[in-house]
Amino acid sequence: MRSVKFLVAAGAASLLSSAAFAADMPSIMPPPQYYAPPAQDFGGWYLRGDIGFSNQRVNNIRTSDPVAYSQISSLTETTNFDTGGIFDVGVGYRFNNWFRADVTAQYRGNTNFKGTDVFNASAFGVAYNGQDNYSATKSELLFLANAYADLGTWWCITPFIGAGVGTSRVTISGFTDNGVTNLQLPPPPAAPFAGGPPVASNATAASGSQWNFAWALHAGLAYQINPNVTLELAYSYVNLGSGTTGVISDFTGFQAGHVMKFNDITSNDLKLGVRWNFDSPPVYAPPLVTKG
Repeated sequence: MRSVKFLVAAGAASLLSSAAFAADMPSIMPPPQYYAPPAQDFGGWYLRGDIGFSNQRVNNIRTSDPVAYSQISSLTETTNFDTGGIFDVGVGYRFNNWFRADVTAQYRGNTNFKGTDVFNASAFGVAYNGQDNYSATKSELLFLANAYADLGTWWCITPFIGAGVGTSRVTISGFTDNGVTNLQLPPPPAAPFAGGPPVASNATAASGSQWNFAWALHAGLAYQINPNVTLELAYSYVNLGSGTTGVISDFTGFQAGHVMKFNDITSNDLKLGVRWNFDSPPVYAPPLVTKG
């Protein structure tokens, strides 16, 4: 009987020992899981293209002849540019969802210019007045390095602001000055003053170009059609610097070596653009595989 109890106790001890060993064994690893990672900022290279139109103005136009303006006592000037087309291309890099930068090359098409000067002046004791009627054509090349801040996205629309610096090449061509000058001659003895006869003051100038420092401020709205294509509607204020004609010739062909300066040309531009991204963010992360 004692031997039977001993065998039962030994069997129970063996079972308890096996259960404790099984509890210490590691559990079987679960199968790998497929999951979508949390959204992250995504950057990459992009191409861009824009078309639009300009609304330009010039601060003043002046001849380089200092004598002409030393004689003037009063001057009223009006100027006007027609609307011109804008076409540009560029390449850029989007660093994250908030910041991107690009470089652009822009052609600003020919715009017609009209201007009028009404003046009063005197020289060598003789007073005179008159009017100059100017016309010309202007175009530009504009190269800018731009930086933008994207201000978050609401209902798929992303507002942005930006600034750019670079250089412009302003070309003035077809300049003409069709004016008239009235000499205020002294009255003859015992005769009423009637003024002098009008004198034509026509002149032309060859085409001229000038390189300038240029800068711009940008603001607009972007709409992402898909991960690779984004539409932009943008406004830009652009300072293009100054322009110059070639040497001025009067109606006889005489040239004194002077030019006409178009000082401080600015523009308010409206553009529609497209950005093509080279890269797209991954849709999901690859599964985790453990070996061994």
